[in-house]
Amino acid sequence: MRPNQRFNKKRSIKNGLPPGSLVHIGDTSDKAAHISVIGYTPVGVEEHHFEQIGHYLQHPCDSTVVWVNVEGVHDIELIRALGEKHSFHPLVLEDIVNTVQRPKIEDYGDYLFIVLRMLRPTDDGGFSSEQLSIILGPDYLFTFQEGIEGDPFESVRSRILNGKGKIRGMGADYLAYALIDAVVDGYFTVIEAFGERIVDVEEELTHAPDQKSLYRINVIKKEIIYLRKAVWPLREAVSFLERGDSALLSDATRLYFRDVYDHTVQVIDTVETYRDLLSGLLDIYLSSISNRTNEVMKFLTVIGTIFMPLTFLVGVYGMNFKHFPELEWQNGYFVLWGVMITLSLLMIAYFKKKRWL
Repeated sequence: MRPNQRFNKKRSIKNGLPPGSLVHIGDTSDKAAHISVIGYTPVGVEEHHFEQIGHYLQHPCDSTVVWVNVEGVHDIELIRALGEKHSFHPLVLEDIVNTVQRPKIEDYGDYLFIVLRMLRPTDDGGFSSEQLSIILGPDYLFTFQEGIEGDPFESVRSRILNGKGKIRGMGADYLAYALIDAVVDGYFTVIEAFGERIVDVEEELTHAPDQKSLYRINVIKKEIIYLRKAVWPLREAVSFLERGDSALLSDATRLYFRDVYDHTVQVIDTVETYRDLLSGLLDIYLSSISNRTNEVMKFLTVIGTIFMPLTFLVGVYGMNFKHFPELEWQNGYFVLWGVMITLSLLMIAYFKKKRWL
């Protein structure tokens, strides 16, 4: 799959539809949607997994904090049933199934709706992108994933199930912090891989730049642009959480969101640095190609200049006139060769003295 195909998802299929229409936009997975529920109190935890929305609706969780994770937003009926059960706004449900959303945060009073992108490095040095939608309420938190295998939340689940850290003693807002922090930390893994790829391309340009080098620069540049689009809006969303303009966020949790904000700024600074480096690499590539062309042209010019007087001599003595004084010379042939060789050596010596060779 080409890099631009990984990130381009058509939105035109929603043209003309009324607001709140649930139309899935994104990669359709063959896997069935899955719902996992983790409920916890300071002294206990319960975990459930459901493959059908009906089973989930029949097993309510009464813990202090409930985390419901849905994998597979392509299942429109499941998303609609969840929205009706928990009275989520139709526009929220529309944004959940539309997986090309810009990272953002919206305050609906009773809950906050947060959209961000989860990035994971791939084997080819690039990254995969998946939309994560979060609904944060007073004592609950819903996360909606596209259904791509794996997520960065295993450490959070482990801390909840094993009672490590302070997560069980905090509210749903702290759980939201832990999940967003895990997503932002994953950005560092992605940009580290970018750094290694940029170093490799820089070494290529130093030794032997070619069309493959230009292709790699363009691929990395497109991915950096996409990464920049995913990170810059997130800064605004985390800033909202860090300021704590919502009653759903406690003063204690705002301090942790300040740390996430700092990490987000670091990621943005690194992305901007890499963007500038790529522009510099492109200039280096063009300069290298231009220098190589100049070297070739200089070499051909020198060769042509050396052969110009030799061609003149050969042309003169190749004329079909009958009376040539030199034709009667016994050693004329060898003398002509000597003159041509001497001229060539003198010209080469002159070019080297001028540092043209």
